[in-house]
Amino acid sequence: MPRSRILLWGGVAAAAGGAVLCVLGWYGISGERFAERQLPYLASCTVPGAALIVAGAVLIAATLLLPVSAPEPAPPEPEETPPPSSDGPCLRVPGGTLAHRPDCPLVAGKAEATLVGDAPLDPCPVCEPWPR
Repeated sequence: MPRSRILLWGGVAAAAGGAVLCVLGWYGISGERFAERQLPYLASCTVPGAALIVAGAVLIAATLLLPVSAPEPAPPEPEETPPPSSDGPCLRVPGGTLAHRPDCPLVAGKAEATLVGDAPLDPCPVCEPWPR
């Protein structure tokens, strides 16, 4: 649900609840002759009812003053990055279980990277040195 509809209906509900409280307070006060017996109705119904009416009016006004904006565009779909295109001999790091292309970001710039040789290694999922 859009934010403006929530504000609108929240404002309407607050104003309506405030109006009901004011009517109940007025009804209670009207039956009492002495001011000291009217104060509980004033404190428990009329003042909170007036506050709710003001809050509802503010929410409704905020709905009318919200800028109308276009719907947010969908985020761009991530583009698949092509695997590195180096055709040199595959490399591995000591103790590693994956074979990498020489320009794979996982081994590029590492002096300890060595040639794979005859070791049975799995292909790196980042650079995919050979098809599975």
